[in-house]
Amino acid sequence: MSFDARSLERLQELGRSLPKPLPKPESSSEPKGSSGKRHRVETETNPQALFGELMKASEDGTVPPHLMDRLRQSETDQERKRQAAQREQLQALQNRTNRNPTGLQAQGKPQELRPNQQRRRPATSEEQDLYVAFQQLLLEGDEEDQATP
Repeated sequence: MSFDARSLERLQELGRSLPKPLPKPESSSEPKGSSGKRHRVETETNPQALFGELMKASEDGTVPPHLMDRLRQSETDQERKRQAAQREQLQALQNRTNRNPTGLQAQGKPQELRPNQQRRRPATSEEQDLYVAFQQLLLEGDEEDQATP
């Protein structure tokens, strides 16, 4: 692109008259208006402790809605953590139970049942009905055995 002499002079003149950027302010680690210390209501993550702090901070026992939302969120987070820990424990227990001591499963043979080992749940309602009927027969047999001296 070529400029004639007049256009080039005009561009240079405009370039000299453009405003210069303002110097950047010194950044501080804390926003203005904050003293650096935060109240425990703002930092607490344990729902029970947060509730206690909310009651201490409130003169008449009322709590603003945004703080109640924070308390509910804290309770939800704690419940999720507890459920995740339970799932991990259950999965670890299942992994230990499912492991075969020899390391290999017998081909075509079901795993041997041992006392106190969980059995599978019936898959269909028919299986469930048969299972219940069998349990009732066992209980009736136990009652007859106890009734006769």
